[in-house]
Amino acid sequence: MQIVLLRVGIDTGSGGIHGPLFKNGSFEYVPISDGFNGCGISDQTYGNTKGKCTKRLLLHYFPERIQPKRRDTPIHYDPEFETFTYGDPTTPKSGLRKLKKGDWLVFYAGLVGSDFRCDPALYIIAYFEVEKAGLATEFSKYELRKYFAKNFHVRHNVVFANQKNRLVLVKGSNRSRLLRKAKRISVLGPDKNGRPIHVLSAKMQKVFGDFDGHISIQRSPPRWIDEKFVAKASAFVTSLR
Repeated sequence: MQIVLLRVGIDTGSGGIHGPLFKNGSFEYVPISDGFNGCGISDQTYGNTKGKCTKRLLLHYFPERIQPKRRDTPIHYDPEFETFTYGDPTTPKSGLRKLKKGDWLVFYAGLVGSDFRCDPALYIIAYFEVEKAGLATEFSKYELRKYFAKNFHVRHNVVFANQKNRLVLVKGSNRSRLLRKAKRISVLGPDKNGRPIHVLSAKMQKVFGDFDGHISIQRSPPRWIDEKFVAKASAFVTSLR
């Protein structure tokens, strides 16, 4: 079995905000914007898409001063948690094609207190038990329609045509979850220049390991869990609700 940690969702470097975290531990997953061909292609925007938790428009979570600018911004809703699919055509994510049935893809995101004071941190928000994974070109047209029809990269024909030769797709089983309550995994620690960054907390290092000393998870590539920690990490992740 393999387990991978992967950061997703909006952040201050890609969208200008963190997702909202609420006092009871619930949260909203706010996707990044859709920048395909520089302007976006999705008909979903921050101004017409509601969060799954509060049912408020995602636009609500942006500062009022920039809401007019973000209202009609198309969003890149991926991963999606209706049929549990994820896609990415970029080189850092290419290794995800090696995931096998029964592996776990664990998503974390940057969240900040919305209805209470809580500084930004990184939290597990969802996980897939992998059903299928591979390059888009390895799937038949029938499989793409059956398993990946709701994925951003597949449902937009022009995007798929542009990316299919390098697009990695992952399909989660019915044991996959968008959590009801986020689980914090980070603390602030210094980078090599002494500046504060988000790193895996000591408590979470006992669950996931320390990635050979590379504990920064602020803006990192997928983090593959060492086999020594797989059993413990699997039990921990599947206990989350």
